[in-house]
Amino acid sequence: MKNFITQFSRLFVGILFIISGLIKLNDPLGFSYKLDEYFSESVFNMPVFIPYTLAIALFLVILEVVLGVLLLIGYKTKGTIWSLLLLVILFSFLTFYSAYFDVVKDCGCFGDALHLTPWQSFSKDLILLFFILILFYNQKYIKPLFSNKIQNILVLLSLVLCSFMGYWVLNHLPLKDFRPYKIGTNIKKSMEIPDSAPKSVVEMVFIYKVNGVDKEFTEKDLMNLPEGAEFVDRKDKIIVQGYQPPIHDFKLELDGNDQTQLILSKDKTLLIVAYDLEKANVDGLKKINDLYKNAIAKGYYVALLTGSSADVIANAKKKYNFAFDCLFCDATALKTIERANPSFFILNYGTVTQKVHYNDSNDLKLYPINE
Repeated sequence: MKNFITQFSRLFVGILFIISGLIKLNDPLGFSYKLDEYFSESVFNMPVFIPYTLAIALFLVILEVVLGVLLLIGYKTKGTIWSLLLLVILFSFLTFYSAYFDVVKDCGCFGDALHLTPWQSFSKDLILLFFILILFYNQKYIKPLFSNKIQNILVLLSLVLCSFMGYWVLNHLPLKDFRPYKIGTNIKKSMEIPDSAPKSVVEMVFIYKVNGVDKEFTEKDLMNLPEGAEFVDRKDKIIVQGYQPPIHDFKLELDGNDQTQLILSKDKTLLIVAYDLEKANVDGLKKINDLYKNAIAKGYYVALLTGSSADVIANAKKKYNFAFDCLFCDATALKTIERANPSFFILNYGTVTQKVHYNDSNDLKLYPINE
């Protein structure tokens, strides 16, 4: 019975680590954005690590996959299980912290393929910890599946393939797009909220300064405020989250005017996404004008979407001779549309028909307006 439970735990943990790691390796930039949240001032306040989040993300996701492979083939069992145990303890701490203090809403355990609440993620980590502890105390039942030579080849192969996959998706598109803006998505429809959708339950919270300390009070508490309490602010606190459409933060502005519906109603639209013009790849930006001229000649409306300030936009237009509209959009939304900075995508009446990384701009197919 012990052997059966151990082998089941081995399969469960190994396969789950491989699946979780591969999903994040498919989109390491997305996972690095999640690490940015953890290192931000509002969570752990460790900004020194933010410039290295992509490298950390790649290391962690490749480690996840490789550890899963090592466990399944029975390679260096003691070291593998210790590594799994330490990793799941780290993940458990992060998910518990997120859940208890309500800071990071989605841990990113399965990327954009499966969204879990912080408490769901913490529960998942506790289940993993349970099975890893079974492995920890029953290591004698875990035997290598192959000879040392074959084991070493499999370990090296997994490392090489993971590294190549990471390199590929960073320089092109993810192999599988799980995001709300994937090809075939109609953005306008994905922003709609059905009439029957559940509404959010919101409670007003009042902040008063009491003896020099800010304290929160509900509307019911206002009748019994401490003497000398001084009003500071009011905010809305979501008690129950209502329905949130897949796309809820896509808003395009030109000189402060909302252009969202106008853009989504156009026939042929080429949108250039550069969430931060100051950090955008220079070679990618230099490709834009040739693409713009080709698109205009074929009847496309062309615009650049960015989260940069007006001054940065003005400097970029002058430096690169951009002659098209530059629309402001929330940087987080733009990072969700496409990870590359810049990147290109085509809309047809609000439906995403093509998306390409700046390295693949030559693959963008621009058809004449009458086609």
